[in-house]
Amino acid sequence: MKYERFEQLPVWRDGMDLSEQMFRLTADRCFNGQGDLRNQLQRASLSICNNVAEGFERGTTQELITFLYYARGSAGEVRSMLLLLDRLGGFGHLKSEISNLKSLAESISRQLRAWADSLQNSPIKGQRYLTEHARHEHKQRSRAEAFLGSLERFRSGHDPYTRQTREPLALPG
Repeated sequence: MKYERFEQLPVWRDGMDLSEQMFRLTADRCFNGQGDLRNQLQRASLSICNNVAEGFERGTTQELITFLYYARGSAGEVRSMLLLLDRLGGFGHLKSEISNLKSLAESISRQLRAWADSLQNSPIKGQRYLTEHARHEHKQRSRAEAFLGSLERFRSGHDPYTRQTREPLALPG
Protein backbone atom coordinates (compact mmCIF):
# COMPACT_ATOMS: atom_id res chain seq x y z
CA MET A 1 0.00 0.00 0.00
CA LYS A 2 1.26 3.46 -0.86
CA TYR A 3 0.61 6.01 1.85
CA GLU A 4 -0.30 9.50 0.67
CA ARG A 5 -0.59 11.09 4.13
CA PHE A 6 1.20 10.45 7.41
CA GLU A 7 -2.20 10.03 9.09
CA GLN A 8 -2.58 6.74 7.19
CA LEU A 9 0.64 5.23 8.59
CA PRO A 10 0.05 2.43 11.12
CA VAL A 11 3.09 3.50 13.18
CA TRP A 12 1.85 7.09 13.34
CA ARG A 13 -1.57 5.85 14.49
CA ASP A 14 0.07 3.69 17.16
CA GLY A 15 2.10 6.70 18.27
CA MET A 16 -1.07 8.74 18.62
CA ASP A 17 -2.67 5.93 20.64
CA LEU A 18 0.39 5.86 22.90
CA SER A 19 0.22 9.65 23.39
CA GLU A 20 -3.48 9.59 24.12
CA GLN A 21 -3.04 6.81 26.69
CA MET A 22 -0.02 8.58 28.18
CA PHE A 23 -2.00 11.78 28.72
CA ARG A 24 -4.69 9.73 30.48
CA LEU A 25 -2.11 7.94 32.64
CA THR A 26 -0.33 11.12 33.66
CA ALA A 27 -3.62 12.76 34.66
CA ASP A 28 -3.54 10.49 37.72
CA ARG A 29 -2.90 12.39 40.96
CA CYS A 30 0.16 10.24 41.76
CA PHE A 31 2.08 12.36 39.22
CA ASN A 32 1.58 15.45 41.41
CA GLY A 33 4.83 16.43 43.05
CA GLN A 34 6.96 14.30 40.69
CA GLY A 35 8.78 17.23 39.21
CA ASP A 36 8.82 17.21 35.42
CA LEU A 37 8.05 13.49 35.03
CA ARG A 38 4.45 14.03 33.85
CA ASN A 39 5.49 16.63 31.29
CA GLN A 40 8.45 14.60 30.03
CA LEU A 41 6.34 11.45 29.54
CA GLN A 42 3.76 13.45 27.60
CA ARG A 43 6.37 15.22 25.48
CA ALA A 44 8.36 12.05 24.69
CA SER A 45 5.26 10.08 23.67
CA LEU A 46 4.02 12.92 21.50
CA SER A 47 7.48 13.27 19.97
CA ILE A 48 7.14 9.80 18.43
CA CYS A 49 4.21 10.59 16.16
CA ASN A 50 5.40 14.16 15.53
CA ASN A 51 8.77 12.92 14.26
CA VAL A 52 7.09 10.34 12.02
CA ALA A 53 4.86 13.08 10.61
CA GLU A 54 7.72 15.53 10.09
CA GLY A 55 9.96 12.94 8.44
CA PHE A 56 7.15 11.84 6.13
CA GLU A 57 6.50 15.42 5.07
CA ARG A 58 10.16 16.31 4.47
CA GLY A 59 10.20 14.80 0.99
CA THR A 60 13.45 12.84 0.99
CA THR A 61 14.11 9.27 1.99
CA GLN A 62 17.22 10.21 3.96
CA GLU A 63 15.38 12.80 6.04
CA LEU A 64 12.55 10.34 6.65
CA ILE A 65 15.05 7.77 7.93
CA THR A 66 16.62 10.38 10.22
CA PHE A 67 13.26 11.32 11.71
CA LEU A 68 12.27 7.66 12.09
CA TYR A 69 15.34 7.21 14.27
CA TYR A 70 14.45 10.35 16.26
CA ALA A 71 11.01 8.82 16.81
CA ARG A 72 12.61 5.54 17.83
CA GLY A 73 14.77 7.40 20.32
CA SER A 74 11.65 8.96 21.81
CA ALA A 75 10.06 5.51 22.09
CA GLY A 76 13.13 4.39 24.04
CA GLU A 77 12.83 7.45 26.26
CA VAL A 78 9.19 6.59 26.99
CA ARG A 79 10.11 3.00 27.89
CA SER A 80 12.92 4.18 30.14
CA MET A 81 10.63 6.49 32.09
CA LEU A 82 7.96 3.78 32.35
CA LEU A 83 10.59 1.44 33.80
CA LEU A 84 11.36 4.14 36.35
CA LEU A 85 7.68 4.26 37.33
CA ASP A 86 7.87 0.52 38.02
CA ARG A 87 10.72 1.20 40.47
CA LEU A 88 9.21 4.19 42.20
CA GLY A 89 6.62 3.86 44.92
CA GLY A 90 3.16 5.26 44.47
CA PHE A 91 2.45 3.94 40.97
CA GLY A 92 1.43 0.36 41.85
CA HIS A 93 -2.24 0.98 41.09
CA LEU A 94 -1.18 1.83 37.49
CA LYS A 95 0.92 -1.31 36.98
CA SER A 96 -1.32 -2.76 34.25
CA GLU A 97 -1.52 0.53 32.32
CA ILE A 98 2.23 1.03 32.59
CA SER A 99 2.85 -2.50 31.31
CA ASN A 100 0.52 -1.94 28.34
CA LEU A 101 2.24 1.33 27.49
CA LYS A 102 5.67 -0.32 27.61
CA SER A 103 4.45 -3.01 25.21
CA LEU A 104 3.01 -0.42 22.83
CA ALA A 105 6.22 1.62 22.93
CA GLU A 106 8.24 -1.54 22.16
CA SER A 107 5.94 -2.37 19.24
CA ILE A 108 6.32 1.14 17.86
CA SER A 109 10.09 0.90 18.19
CA ARG A 110 10.12 -2.38 16.22
CA GLN A 111 7.90 -0.88 13.49
CA LEU A 112 10.14 2.16 13.18
CA ARG A 113 13.27 0.02 12.96
CA ALA A 114 11.76 -2.24 10.30
CA TRP A 115 10.60 0.73 8.24
CA ALA A 116 13.97 2.47 8.50
CA ASP A 117 15.77 -0.76 7.56
CA SER A 118 13.55 -1.19 4.50
CA LEU A 119 14.33 2.36 3.39
CA GLN A 120 18.11 2.12 3.90
CA ASN A 121 18.83 0.57 0.51
CA SER A 122 15.91 2.03 -1.38
CA PRO A 123 16.77 3.45 -4.80
CA ILE A 124 13.99 6.01 -4.33
CA LYS A 125 15.41 9.27 -2.98
CA GLY A 126 12.02 10.71 -2.05
CA GLN A 127 9.17 12.79 -3.40
CA ARG A 128 11.33 15.90 -3.61
CA TYR A 129 13.57 14.16 -6.17
CA LEU A 130 10.82 12.43 -8.12
CA THR A 131 11.04 14.08 -11.54
CA GLU A 132 8.99 13.02 -14.53
CA HIS A 133 12.03 11.17 -15.89
CA ALA A 134 12.52 9.31 -12.59
CA ARG A 135 8.82 8.37 -12.52
CA HIS A 136 9.06 7.01 -16.06
CA GLU A 137 12.17 4.97 -15.20
CA HIS A 138 10.53 3.55 -12.08
CA LYS A 139 7.41 2.58 -14.07
CA GLN A 140 9.52 0.90 -16.77
CA ARG A 141 11.55 -0.99 -14.15
CA SER A 142 8.35 -2.19 -12.45
CA ARG A 143 6.90 -3.37 -15.76
CA ALA A 144 10.11 -5.24 -16.61
CA GLU A 145 10.15 -6.95 -13.20
CA ALA A 146 6.50 -7.97 -13.59
CA PHE A 147 7.18 -9.37 -17.08
CA LEU A 148 10.21 -11.33 -15.89
CA GLY A 149 8.16 -12.72 -13.00
CA SER A 150 5.41 -13.95 -15.32
CA LEU A 151 7.99 -15.37 -17.71
CA GLU A 152 9.57 -17.31 -14.83
CA ARG A 153 6.15 -18.62 -13.74
CA PHE A 154 5.50 -19.69 -17.35
CA ARG A 155 8.86 -21.47 -17.55
CA SER A 156 8.20 -23.25 -14.25
CA GLY A 157 4.87 -24.57 -15.48
CA HIS A 158 2.62 -22.65 -13.11
CA ASP A 159 -0.20 -20.72 -14.78
CA PRO A 160 -1.53 -18.15 -12.30
CA TYR A 161 -4.58 -17.44 -14.46
CA THR A 162 -5.92 -20.99 -14.60
CA ARG A 163 -4.22 -22.02 -11.33
CA GLN A 164 -3.08 -25.16 -13.05
CA THR A 165 0.35 -26.71 -13.29
CA ARG A 166 1.66 -28.19 -16.52
CA GLU A 167 4.94 -29.69 -17.57
CA PRO A 168 7.67 -27.06 -17.29
CA LEU A 169 8.79 -25.59 -20.58
CA ALA A 170 12.33 -26.61 -21.47
CA LEU A 171 14.00 -23.70 -23.17
CA PRO A 172 17.39 -23.99 -24.78
CA GLY A 173 20.30 -22.68 -22.79
